[in-house]
Amino acid sequence: MSLKKIHPSALKENDGIEQPETISSTSVQQIQKLRRTQPSADDLIASITKGDKTALSRAITLIESTNPEHIEKANKVIQGCLPYANKSVRIGITGVPGVGKSTFIEAFGKYLTSIGKKVAVLAVDPSSSISHGSILGDKTRMEELVKDENAYIRPSASGESLGGVARKTRESIVLCEACGFDTILIETVGVGQSETAVHSMVDFFLLLNLAGAGDELQGIKRGIMEMADLVVINKADGDNVTKAKLAKTEYNRALHLFPMKNSGWNPKVTTCSAIEKLGIDNVWETIQEYFSMTKANGYFDTKRANQNQYWLLETINDQLKNHFYNNPQIENLLELNKKAVQNNEISPFAAAQELLKRYFK
Repeated sequence: MSLKKIHPSALKENDGIEQPETISSTSVQQIQKLRRTQPSADDLIASITKGDKTALSRAITLIESTNPEHIEKANKVIQGCLPYANKSVRIGITGVPGVGKSTFIEAFGKYLTSIGKKVAVLAVDPSSSISHGSILGDKTRMEELVKDENAYIRPSASGESLGGVARKTRESIVLCEACGFDTILIETVGVGQSETAVHSMVDFFLLLNLAGAGDELQGIKRGIMEMADLVVINKADGDNVTKAKLAKTEYNRALHLFPMKNSGWNPKVTTCSAIEKLGIDNVWETIQEYFSMTKANGYFDTKRANQNQYWLLETINDQLKNHFYNNPQIENLLELNKKAVQNNEISPFAAAQELLKRYFK
């Protein structure tokens, strides 16, 4: 009887070389300990006023939180930072999706840091009405500016607030100013109500547009153009240069149809190519010209004062609304009234009056 030779299975796995740890366990423990350690309001204020970006980010996270304890702590931080604020210029930047806002802001921000400015970008990212999530990809798209030591980028989800620019953005401006940033750029979601909110918290409003995108006088643009201090035709490069020049002429004609601004400033139109970094210096020169004029005639300070008053009233409205909806009795009654309204058992207006009567008792 012959013995057959037994061959090892082809599926046999040989022992390999054990790979070393890619992350130091000691570093992991230190990071976890640091995250568990929550700095006090005084510690945050001290770090922010020394230019600590990490402390700035932590403070903005507190502002964005709805936790009552966080809100109380955030208010202390803001109050402590107020004496160091109001030393910057605030520029709102908007435009329809696809106009190149992120590319423009990166090119503009890099230009500003190159001339000695410290730039903070507060980018409002739209939240989904279905999943309530946001991509928050602005820092990824601004890959050069995010590495600049004199720049800070903070993307925030718009949430359910007016275009995502309510109390949290307004107060984030104060913290950025206290951190030493002298130029604050606020990027809005796009075309919508958020532009009105941004206009009420900035010194200068810049509208980005495209050449050949349709009728330059269509209604969706008119409201924004009335708020704009400067219209910039982006992507004026390659075969698009001629179209950009034509669009500039058309927008100049359109702006003459609008009434004179209280600032006495005549809105201007210019072209640029953010991708090729052409015309960016002209944009800044125009903004400087605006600030020189409005500071000389007193409009700059008057506008800031009016904005403070506006946000006082907006904050009261916001707090009343939150207090109403978070009232335990109102929560129960609201659900009952919703069903009654859906079943046509009561009108929406009568139901609202009933709820408000209960609330103010």
